[in-house]
Amino acid sequence: MKTTYIVGTAIMAAAFGIHAQSGPSDAQIAAIVVAANQVDINAGKLAQSKASNAEVKDFAKTMVTDHTAVNKQATDLVTKLKVKPEENPTSKSLKDNGKQTGERLKKLKGAEFDKAYVDNEVAYHQAVLDAVDKVLIPNAKNQELNALLVKVRPAFVAHLEHAKHLQASLDKHAALGNR
Repeated sequence: MKTTYIVGTAIMAAAFGIHAQSGPSDAQIAAIVVAANQVDINAGKLAQSKASNAEVKDFAKTMVTDHTAVNKQATDLVTKLKVKPEENPTSKSLKDNGKQTGERLKKLKGAEFDKAYVDNEVAYHQAVLDAVDKVLIPNAKNQELNALLVKVRPAFVAHLEHAKHLQASLDKHAALGNR
């Protein structure tokens, strides 16, 4: 889907664009992590209320639960480290794109909503993983912050794989319905 590609590209462009020479600071990384998780929490809450497919609703519930837990860990860590998350172009871009995606999804219903939500989740998790691997982990100076990013990375991988499985299932169901 063209829109999900644009969202993913926007996340990566913003992540790579931030202080291109020195990379984001730990305070900026903290803001990016919190924003990325909040965007997916918001999308998951919307999907819990709008999705028509039970598997999509379950996936959305998992997104809300898991990303809320990661945000709690991140918030607890930055509080402990006395680091104040610093708003930056990447965190702002994540929030803006999340708001736009939410507005677009709110207009959809039924199977159309399910497919758009899941397609977005695939693109979003891939883009976030790319940012984690190529920008956030390499630039996190604080060892505890770096360790948290490394620790939560497998959850993002699992979310991506789950979303891809759902995407294939929805595509197969749609193809069967069109026969």
